[in-house]
Amino acid sequence: MPEYTIALVAHDHKKSELIQWIKTHINVMKNCNIVATGTTGKLIAKETGLEVKRYQSGPLGGDQQIGALIAEGTLTALFFFWDPLNPAPHDPDVKALLRLCSVWNVPVACNAASADLMVTSPLFLSMDYQPAKPEYDRAN
Repeated sequence: MPEYTIALVAHDHKKSELIQWIKTHINVMKNCNIVATGTTGKLIAKETGLEVKRYQSGPLGGDQQIGALIAEGTLTALFFFWDPLNPAPHDPDVKALLRLCSVWNVPVACNAASADLMVTSPLFLSMDYQPAKPEYDRAN
């Protein structure tokens, strides 16, 4: 089985929803390397017992650290339960993170419904599926 690294991120008002979603899909999550931003990662580890590599909190650069994983080609998927009703001071970082997913063709789920569809797809964790990665001219 290929190594899957997924990022789990949630704004404050969405953290409990993400934790509940993870518990619903715990058997899938056990088959992934999990990275997360600071507080979210701490809560995931505490509430689910999963091993989580934690980066900085989002406002302190955690979103950008996860963005670097996308740019390096080491992140398989992003699950970012963001809160559209409560703007965060680091919204530009959030937008940049979602933009990188689009640039590098990384699957991204922004709510429980899209996350459910992603992890229940027969393509998720399948050795047969590798999303096409664009080849940009890095010299430009």
